[in-house]
Amino acid sequence: MRLNEAVSARLTELLSEWKMTQYQLYMRSGVPKSTIGNIVNMSYGSVKLRVLHELCQGLDVSLHEFFASPLFDEENLEP
Repeated sequence: MRLNEAVSARLTELLSEWKMTQYQLYMRSGVPKSTIGNIVNMSYGSVKLRVLHELCQGLDVSLHEFFASPLFDEENLEP
């Protein structure tokens, strides 16, 4: 799995856990809905850490919690 796929999967997972839509996350984080959609749809090759931080604030999770997922284990990511 590529890193952007893992980020997309984790964001989708957290949205589901919080029963939150992309629009609700936009309203809570200030990150444009189009950017959230592009992350979920893997339109970007990478995501800026600042954007991830803002999304985490909107989800009320830390960056540590965001990345504390088996999705980000080295054996699951392509080099």
